[in-house]
Amino acid sequence: MFENLTNKFEEIFSSLKKAPSLDEKQVDEGLKGIRLALLEADVSLDVVKEFISRVKPKALGQEIIRSTSPGDMVVKIVYDEIVSFLGDKNSEISLNAVPPVPIMLVGLQGSGKTTTTSKLAKFLEKNNKKKVMMASLDVYRPAAQEQLRLLGEQNNIETLPIIEGQLPADICRRALSAANLNGCEVVLFDTAGRTQIDFQMMNEIKQIETIINPAETILVADSLTGQVAANVAKEFKNTVNLSGIILTRADGDGRGGAALSMKYVAEVPIKFLGVGEKIENFEVFHPDRIANRILGMGDIISLVEKASEDLDQENLKKTEEKLKKGQFSMEDYLSQLRQMKKMGGIEGIMSFLPGVSKIKSQMDQSGIDEKIITQNEAVILSMTKQERENPKIINGSRKKRIANGSGTDIATINKLLKQFKMMSEMMKKMSKGNMKGMADKGIPPELFNQLK
Repeated sequence: MFENLTNKFEEIFSSLKKAPSLDEKQVDEGLKGIRLALLEADVSLDVVKEFISRVKPKALGQEIIRSTSPGDMVVKIVYDEIVSFLGDKNSEISLNAVPPVPIMLVGLQGSGKTTTTSKLAKFLEKNNKKKVMMASLDVYRPAAQEQLRLLGEQNNIETLPIIEGQLPADICRRALSAANLNGCEVVLFDTAGRTQIDFQMMNEIKQIETIINPAETILVADSLTGQVAANVAKEFKNTVNLSGIILTRADGDGRGGAALSMKYVAEVPIKFLGVGEKIENFEVFHPDRIANRILGMGDIISLVEKASEDLDQENLKKTEEKLKKGQFSMEDYLSQLRQMKKMGGIEGIMSFLPGVSKIKSQMDQSGIDEKIITQNEAVILSMTKQERENPKIINGSRKKRIANGSGTDIATINKLLKQFKMMSEMMKKMSKGNMKGMADKGIPPELFNQLK
């Protein structure tokens, strides 16, 4: 996420930090680089102009020129302005209304509204302890209503039964009535979209808004569309009482233009990010944490939160008890690999770490990629129970058998055994000292081990 922008900012700030003091010419050079980085990230021109106009006078202030670390002060100014543009603080979903609370999701066709509806429903059930009903108002796109029904069925979320030929206005009324009867506290309305904004779509959305009087009207926008997403947000803001934005496919957005433009353009907060296809790939939008990621400072808070949500806490406790006794087997190593996959693999964890571009550079040079997790998993699964418990017994003939069973070679087996030995030694040291380390926080040490 925001990889291109992060790399550019890291280059710019690295140059500024080397200077013992900054004059106006150096600040202008730095701001020129920031302007180009934002434009290349597909941030809208108006937003870039406003951003630079806010940063420049602060960066040229006397307190910056006299500072012992002027480069760091410029970084702080840029960080504060990014947070300001992103929304200062996270904005929660408003459920302060008489149940069932209606929430309307709007957006263009293909933006991911239907999938996002199910993700939001699951989030509200898990985090807000609300019983949710989903209702599809898309009577135009083939199988749109069936898609929402299947998502509800797969994830145990209540969905309004489909009645063929019923119009959106009538579906709205039926959904509110059914939610009342079934004791649902929230109703999510998945509205129809078009490939582009048109008069008919906007009229229908305004009619739906009048009928259901939503507590929230949330725009679902594809972050990969950059400035287009910002323009779409502006159009919807002018038509309905827009209250928030959910950006989808944020995990594939290396630029970040949509995130930086949309809050400023639409004047409503970004509330969530869709960061994958699975229903749990859904994050609360924290402006300060996103600013940290954009500037290459990492987001360890979100990483620890993600670990506590994604990982098997009972399994972690068992591993911790073993570590306290100085025990660590290939079974435990396999468990660490699977935990890492659950958290999004090497790429998923790295996106939260400080200096991510440097770590990626190290990985590229070392030839490390996502396949190594799957490969190591296959190797361990090709071992016998005895070999997993005591890898020291793995001799030449056993290595050959394991390599054949896992579709790898002897060199791969040797590399895994070396990694395991290094991790075992590290775990023994941890068992003798403070256990407030990576395993205690639920962060698999596999990534850090591979980079040694």
